[in-house]
Amino acid sequence: MTTTPTRHTGLRLAAGVLTGILALYIALVALGNITDFGTNQQFVRHVLAMDTTFKDDDLMWRAITSTALQDTAYVAIIVWETVAALVLIWGTWLWARRDVDRARRFSTYGLLMLVLLFGAGFIAIGGEWFSMWQSKTWNGLDAATRVFLLSGVALIVNQLPGGTGQRDAS
Repeated sequence: MTTTPTRHTGLRLAAGVLTGILALYIALVALGNITDFGTNQQFVRHVLAMDTTFKDDDLMWRAITSTALQDTAYVAIIVWETVAALVLIWGTWLWARRDVDRARRFSTYGLLMLVLLFGAGFIAIGGEWFSMWQSKTWNGLDAATRVFLLSGVALIVNQLPGGTGQRDAS
């Protein structure tokens, strides 16, 4: 089966659009966390303190109750989100410029940053280690799963063979 330039253009467009959507999303999340610091600060504090979980003695030793450590974790999350947003914005710009190799590379870096944050950070560490799944009030697993899956789909589309080359004219 021969692949046409139109197909390559469509794959590149899909990769750029998905990268752009996630760049916009994580930029808005980071901006919201910076400008409304207290809202998600409380979320992070409650998840790390495990104060709305089942209070199982076999799990509660994991709780982090130091507000300094909780706030350090929250600031680290915001920094990670901000850097991921910048990398994805750059990747989106490169897709728009048809700089396919660099666009794919930077998009991959940014998307992997989201996969790590939402998959390892929020789903695995927050959800399992800190038992966030037990909380009716402070449970962000649904939102984390949505972003993790969308990031994964975008990462797959970014990696599909679709022609390479600097400033491809097709």
